[in-house]
Amino acid sequence: MKFSEFGFVQPIQDAIEFAGYDEATPIQVAAIPAILAGKDILAGARTGTGKTAAFALPLLQRLMGSTENSGTEQLAIQQEKELNKTLKILVLAPTRELAQQVNDSFKRYAKGSVFRSAVVYGGVGIKPQIDQINKGIDLLVATPGRLLDLNKKRAVNLSNIDTLVFDEADRMLDMGFKDEIRAVLSKLPKRDKKPRQTLLFSATLSDNIYKFSKNLLDKPELIEVDQRNSTSLDVEQVIYNCDPDRKLAMVTHLIEKEGWQQVLIFSRTKQGADKIAASLNVSGIHAEAIHADRSQTSREKALSDFKMGLVTVLVATDVAARGIDIQQLDAVINFEVPFKAADYVHRIGRTGRAGHKGKAVTLLIEEENYLLEEIEALLDSRLPQQWLSGYEPDLTRIVETTAKNSRSAQKRRAKKRAFKR
Repeated sequence: MKFSEFGFVQPIQDAIEFAGYDEATPIQVAAIPAILAGKDILAGARTGTGKTAAFALPLLQRLMGSTENSGTEQLAIQQEKELNKTLKILVLAPTRELAQQVNDSFKRYAKGSVFRSAVVYGGVGIKPQIDQINKGIDLLVATPGRLLDLNKKRAVNLSNIDTLVFDEADRMLDMGFKDEIRAVLSKLPKRDKKPRQTLLFSATLSDNIYKFSKNLLDKPELIEVDQRNSTSLDVEQVIYNCDPDRKLAMVTHLIEKEGWQQVLIFSRTKQGADKIAASLNVSGIHAEAIHADRSQTSREKALSDFKMGLVTVLVATDVAARGIDIQQLDAVINFEVPFKAADYVHRIGRTGRAGHKGKAVTLLIEEENYLLEEIEALLDSRLPQQWLSGYEPDLTRIVETTAKNSRSAQKRRAKKRAFKR
């Protein structure tokens, strides 16, 4: 289906054409009409398939309204909208990076209109954000914690919110935002007094998401355009067996051998991210690390340099990387297998976006085999393991580790049996 068939107002249609969009993705085809009809939705689709546009475009359409008026009448309407800004749409996002990305998308699609938005998140001064809100906005993109800070200061008026969007809802639950979300909901108008449309979007749909959505959504439309928790078809997934002490050498070798110009590496820890970046720089590969211990300014600069090609490798923790959107990212490397299987889907979804091909490499040590099995169970698919020539794992170590893991498993089972008695 072509975007021109949705009947968007001219500023939106112009922005879509400027962005080079023509055919809508399946999630957009399914979600846009439902949102325009005012329905609550629970939507899941692979990463990189255009979920942000799927809710941003119809919400902007409803804000801008009809363009049937013209001439001086249309100018008067636009001037009135400019002077009487009322916050009606609230988008909640789990991380600063994702919040910025969503706000940028809304601004890009609303180019040429009087639409005005703001983005707020923690880790930076609150006064500039208050000043931005005070100018008058139609839409606010926020992380839950900073939104509550602003509410305590009476800096944001949530009494007119008629649309609530949860972007990356599963990540919000994983990051422990349940209490903050409940607090935010308590500040919004009661649905029996003021009708509200609620939209939940996620790359993964789990039992927790369904439980979470029951008290939020009213007769929702469930939209799943892909097999649940599936990965992008444009991402080649490779699992390399390796030894822990050879991972850094393998990463350097892969980047140089493949000639990758932009690589995103995931580390479980902040210290690990710093260590990987430092090692790559010593090897002559320009790398930067981003994580929660770095200031927002330095994180934004590192990400900007990465997008501009000034930095070859960005090493990030899961929290810091959520929201990174680079359409032609060459590769993603999982330096360690993530503890949560759903994080694997989100990680490798940073590449192979918008129809471009990508590669996802995971470095697997024997101790992490159980984590890979959990990922395979989530994906309902086998991920074949292989060796990288010249970096084959030490078979003696594998045998010793397997035996040790087996003994540990036996001890756990024995303890369970003793407990049952």
